[in-house]
Amino acid sequence: MPYATKQRQAVFHCLEQRAGEALTAAELSEELRRAGSPVGLATIYRQLEKLEQSGRIHKVATEEGAFYQYCPHPAEDHGCFLLRCEDCGRIVHLDCSRLQGLYDHLESEHHFRIDPRRTVLTGRCAACAEKEAACGVQ
Repeated sequence: MPYATKQRQAVFHCLEQRAGEALTAAELSEELRRAGSPVGLATIYRQLEKLEQSGRIHKVATEEGAFYQYCPHPAEDHGCFLLRCEDCGRIVHLDCSRLQGLYDHLESEHHFRIDPRRTVLTGRCAACAEKEAACGVQ
């Protein structure tokens, strides 16, 4: 990561430590405060914007607000994307090259270029699907 302030490093480190989770700016603020590195909310938003621009994190806009998640492979052309469960809200970072065929098809046949770093697929995670099946809901 190029030159980074202490605040940016703290925000990034917090997201990296909780890589399997998507956090709000408020949750990051609380986590940093508990860790003894209080950072103001306005500063957190600025640092999140810079980290997103650098490809180090994903930003997911939802009806509940924005969530941020660490990205282990920040290359611009890397085809990672996110899965978001519409029941529990869990966001999973996924690295799968199989979608490249779909991206290529959409670009060549429909003249639409997908930005995989900003792609969020919505559906139901396995845990929520199992709960639903156990309750007899389809």
